[in-house]
Amino acid sequence: MAAHRKPKQSPLGGQAARTAVTLALASAATATVFEGSGHAAPRPTPAQVKTEVDRLYEQAEAATEKYNGAKEKADRARAAFDRLRDEAARRTERLNRSRDALGAVAAAQYRSGGLDPAIQLALTSDPDQYLERAALAEKAGDRQAAAVTAVRRELAAVRQLRGESEGRLRELRAQEAELRRQKATVQGKLNAARTLLARLTAEERARYEAAVAAGGHGGADGVPGGSATVARADRSAAIRGPLTAPNARATEAIAFAQAQLGKPYVWGATGPSAYDCSGLTQAAWRAAGVSLPRTTYTQINAGRRVSRSELAPGDLVFFYSGISHVGLYIGGGQMIHAPRPGAPVRVAPIDEMPFAGATRVG
Repeated sequence: MAAHRKPKQSPLGGQAARTAVTLALASAATATVFEGSGHAAPRPTPAQVKTEVDRLYEQAEAATEKYNGAKEKADRARAAFDRLRDEAARRTERLNRSRDALGAVAAAQYRSGGLDPAIQLALTSDPDQYLERAALAEKAGDRQAAAVTAVRRELAAVRQLRGESEGRLRELRAQEAELRRQKATVQGKLNAARTLLARLTAEERARYEAAVAAGGHGGADGVPGGSATVARADRSAAIRGPLTAPNARATEAIAFAQAQLGKPYVWGATGPSAYDCSGLTQAAWRAAGVSLPRTTYTQINAGRRVSRSELAPGDLVFFYSGISHVGLYIGGGQMIHAPRPGAPVRVAPIDEMPFAGATRVG
């Protein structure tokens, strides 16, 4: 009898049901819109932008120093590979000349088709002359044997050089891959910083860039500017007060760095038209006749460590826990350094960044 039962009726009939469904969908869509709006990231304040941009630039500089180190290793691997390749080419040329000489001797012997020595002696009309020629032939054979030995030795050397070259080539390719990776990291951080700065208004961006170029740290609303900018606006122009370096080399290094004031920061640059931080200190001490390694984390070990209270003009001063920034101390709590993109080489106080250590070179 169940088959004849009427289906249970919905409490909402035809049109009413359709209306309810429509309202439910509309309500869900509205809720979704508001939910999305509620989770949309609010526009960051200028202070938040500055904080995040500073963090990105610090990370970019740390990646820049890793890039510099990878580039230095890649350059060494490339130079070693080129030396081995050139030496292998020279050895191969010498080997080919020796082979050609042996081939000419062998061809001459084949053409002469010389008889067995015993038969030649039996047929000759002048046994004494024959014996003299045989002695000369034996000496010639000795020289030929020596030539064969030399060819074999040269061939082994060429094979060894080619094997070493292949190893250096693999090393070079690995270093170049690391170089590309670090370059992508730097560019990613810088692009992220530029994207954030683009969210500032034109007025906020102008104030930010002017303050960064002058060395300012922050105005009343969190964007660098105001009185701090005025106080620091002349720092890239000259060194304040008398400068007494401990030795002639330190004086030369500082003089070189001072001559670079106002030049732009470019990551990976070592001069003469632009610098990154370690590129500037390396160039300054090179002008004074001292060779420094390329990166901040190797420069800190290039001399004698000194405490902050012992600082003297010419010392290298390092910042951040990762030793990712370096400047050249000039006395009076100041340094010359290449800060970051958008900020030229300038004079700045060493207390504007977290101090990590100092090294005396020269």
